[in-house]
Amino acid sequence: MRKKIVAGNWKMNLDRNSALSLATEIKGMLADEYTGTAEVIIAPSFVFLGSLVQLLKGSTVSVAAQNCAAEKEGAFTGEVSADMLVSMGVTHVIIGHSERRSIFQETNSSLKEKVERAHEAGLKIIFCVGESLDNRESGNYIDVVRDQLSASLFSCKSVNPENTIIAYEPVWAIGTGKTASPDQVQEMHCEIRKMITQKYSHDLAEKFTILYGGSCNEKNASEIFGQADVDGGLIGGASLKSRSFVSIIKTYNR
Repeated sequence: MRKKIVAGNWKMNLDRNSALSLATEIKGMLADEYTGTAEVIIAPSFVFLGSLVQLLKGSTVSVAAQNCAAEKEGAFTGEVSADMLVSMGVTHVIIGHSERRSIFQETNSSLKEKVERAHEAGLKIIFCVGESLDNRESGNYIDVVRDQLSASLFSCKSVNPENTIIAYEPVWAIGTGKTASPDQVQEMHCEIRKMITQKYSHDLAEKFTILYGGSCNEKNASEIFGQADVDGGLIGGASLKSRSFVSIIKTYNR
């Protein structure tokens, strides 16, 4: 059975006190209310990672970084290496988020290097793929995602279902209030699983966790998570509110 995961990407939000308070609330609510088996991950800003690792130690919540360097070490001012993250107790890292691709111009080549560095360090990765509105409207959105996977993730020898989670995030549905329909979500998740089958095998493809990452909230989570090839969500804005985030997680109580 594929692992179910709900991850919260806090992006560049919250100050230290707010981050600690939010994590404390999520930890408490899950302990009191959650009876499911889905894995829960939160990804705060770099500067809060150490504090949240300590706060959440012994709980059911894992901590992810939102990015890591493509280099192992060296004169790269402002960068944070995968080994540094592991030394702090971080277990996961998000790689290839659409905002990193578009705003910071990260390429498939640099993302491939990041995946390899993260896996070498022992981190599990959440690898993001997704199409723009132009790609969607032109009808080549499946090819776009195939290219993103083929040119980066699928070029790495270290990838397997134990250390890699794939997140489909339609760029046109992130922070816009728009949400892909359940049929659109299922179509792409199914296509991604077919791509994994073509690269590896059907058996391996059936073990990969694939998350949906486009404006998922407590109102639509149940229907989206109910799709055959959807294994959870990479949650943005709704993860900044403890009740909303826990309500999404509790979809897997049912």
